[in-house]
Amino acid sequence: MTDTPGANRDLRRRPPGGAPGQARINNCCEKKEGNDIAVVGSGGAAMAGTLKAVERGARVTLIERGVMGGTCVNVGCVPSKIMIRAAHIAQLRRQSPFDDGIPAAPPAILRERLLAQQQGRVEELRQAKYESILDDNPAITVLHGEARFKNDRRLTVRLNDGGEREVTFDRCLIATGASPTIPPIPGLKDTPYWTSTEALASDRIPERLTVIGSSVVAAELAQAFARLGSRVTILARSTLFFREDPAIGEALTAALRAEGIEVLEHTQASQVTQGDGELLLTTRHGSLGADKLLVATGRAPNTGDLGLETAGVAVNGQGAIVVDAGMRTSNPHIYAAGDCTDQPQFVYVAAAAGTRAAVNMTGGEAALDLTAMPAVVFTDPQVATVGYSEAEAHHDGIETDSRLLTLDNVPRALVNFDTRGFIKLVIEEGSRRLIGVQAVTPEAGELIQAAALAIRTRMTVEELADQLFPYLTMVEGLKLAAQTFTKDVKQLSCCAG
Repeated sequence: MTDTPGANRDLRRRPPGGAPGQARINNCCEKKEGNDIAVVGSGGAAMAGTLKAVERGARVTLIERGVMGGTCVNVGCVPSKIMIRAAHIAQLRRQSPFDDGIPAAPPAILRERLLAQQQGRVEELRQAKYESILDDNPAITVLHGEARFKNDRRLTVRLNDGGEREVTFDRCLIATGASPTIPPIPGLKDTPYWTSTEALASDRIPERLTVIGSSVVAAELAQAFARLGSRVTILARSTLFFREDPAIGEALTAALRAEGIEVLEHTQASQVTQGDGELLLTTRHGSLGADKLLVATGRAPNTGDLGLETAGVAVNGQGAIVVDAGMRTSNPHIYAAGDCTDQPQFVYVAAAAGTRAAVNMTGGEAALDLTAMPAVVFTDPQVATVGYSEAEAHHDGIETDSRLLTLDNVPRALVNFDTRGFIKLVIEEGSRRLIGVQAVTPEAGELIQAAALAIRTRMTVEELADQLFPYLTMVEGLKLAAQTFTKDVKQLSCCAG
């Protein structure tokens, strides 16, 4: 989650074209247009856009209908990663590769106290990074209410405390985020199912939890709840992470099953009913009972109530606002950024997009390049990717070569006594440039940025193999994987250069 834990999404999505370029931001342009900007939303994209616009001399009216801060800090990245970390600690106390010398003991899980700690940090960050910043800036006016376009230069805001306001703007940034999608399973809407929002806010760990979904949120929260004491079953309509390199889903499925999580592949619920204190799901494997049901099947853009057609803003078939690399919509006065658009649903993408939108709204010129966009799934082992998979490269007509290095060849993994997973490199035939990396390793998120930088700088696999990497780090696995294109790394000494 991503970063955004409520989202099931591809780990990366590349724009057309092969060669990575630098994102462009020109901050030197003098603002030539009017400087009244409306921002709808208050999450990562909205805040980044607001602060950059104010920095460039604009006056901003920010409109938020709910809690300040959007998904990430309130019900997404921050609470989910706290819960996942707590679950990781619980698992280490229950079991580790060093149990012979450090005897394990089943931990007592006091979920109410963990939740209080989690929500305390959420409230602290929301106040420090959102509310106090908005309150202290005289160039920002905050309206608490629901915005809807009256025309292409005016919004009507129905205020939460009653009444309406009209906001006229020179430019507008739509940053309304996304909400969990619910599949049309017969009976589901009549049951007390969870989305990630309710799961993260629960003060109880259910004895039996069934998770519907096969991507980021489903995997992250399934493992977290299992490590905190739930008996977990995952229903995947295909396989886990079926849109990614098949090795990713295979490795993660094996890791989850090794922890006692039941992963039912190619399985869907055809009906959900409630009775006798439990939920019953009908599947091709028969009836499946659960105390709680978590639906983690993706997120849909929050665009349906904005009146976008009145403003001439185009959306795609999923309701996502279509934007170009400068975050411009089909209306020249209106921009959009974040999960409400057709860009990848990651908070760091949203923030970068919001910043670039603000530059463009105030007379500058900026573009967002997603060619080398890293992505991380916070399971254990973690999943991290950047650039092309082999299948994506072939789809774009790029001939590739690749190598997959298992972790029993990585010294850090060996000394950790944890060799689950792999590192895979994809290169372009001919040029030998690195164009993609997929990793399933403990702390894979800590190595993927090095891979992103190698792709960004158009490094060849030989150049990557020749770099200095500190010994006994997981990121050294990138060097070893690069060396496998020309050497048998099993024949090298521990820290061979």
